[in-house]
Amino acid sequence: MKNKLKIERAILDITQDELAKKIGVSRQTINSIETNRYVPSTILALKISKVCNKAVNDIFILDDND
Repeated sequence: MKNKLKIERAILDITQDELAKKIGVSRQTINSIETNRYVPSTILALKISKVCNKAVNDIFILDDND
C-alpha cells in the first residue's frame, strides 16, 4: 500500500513527532508508514485521516499487489 502521508503532513506543517502524539503512536511508526515499511491498522488509518481532514482513500492507495 502506498501513501501520501508525508505530503499531507507538509500541508499541515506538522512534524512526524507532532502527528504521532496526536494519534497516540511513536514517531518511528509514522516514519515506517511514510516509508511503506508498515501498513497501518484500519483504526490508525482513520485517526490519521481525521487529523489530516482527508478521506482515508486520499491518503492511502492500494497497489495492484495488495
